[in-house]
Amino acid sequence: MNGLADFGFMLAPTALCITRERVIALCNPAFATLFGYDAEELQGQSIVILYPSAQEYSRIGARGYPQMTRGRTYREERLMRRCDGSLIWCRVTGRAGDGDAPERQAVWLFEPLQHPADATRALSPREREVVAHLAQGLSSKEIARELGLSPRTVEMHRARLLRKLDVRTTTQLLARLA
Repeated sequence: MNGLADFGFMLAPTALCITRERVIALCNPAFATLFGYDAEELQGQSIVILYPSAQEYSRIGARGYPQMTRGRTYREERLMRRCDGSLIWCRVTGRAGDGDAPERQAVWLFEPLQHPADATRALSPREREVVAHLAQGLSSKEIARELGLSPRTVEMHRARLLRKLDVRTTTQLLARLA
């Protein structure tokens, strides 16, 4: 980067970063602040540190990069992890520098979304535990092991959560709650 472009990138009030091979090559102060880091701490780090889990990082990469081929823009709302381990819901927009190999270099915009507190008040403590584990990308079997429940019980909680919040998928459930 140089001159005016560098100036604009660094002073942008919106969280921006550039990745190369899914490693943070450059980020602006707004990006670092959003995730609770200093910009210098993030540069050179795999972006996996900002995902709720390694599984979620892999899953989103496998789904997102194919959407960025041929110059298309990728957009999604998803949970991300801050430095302190807390999760925040973000609208993420990305564009690849090379449409034939989008993971080679991409520019990303992250916008934090507000938390709908009313949705979480209706949940039981057990339902909140299940949601927290779903946000980490755990399967029903993994959640069952963590909570000392049967996988069937976890599935029942998940189904009840979907009905209670009037959504069809786990992604929609997490979007509604986070």
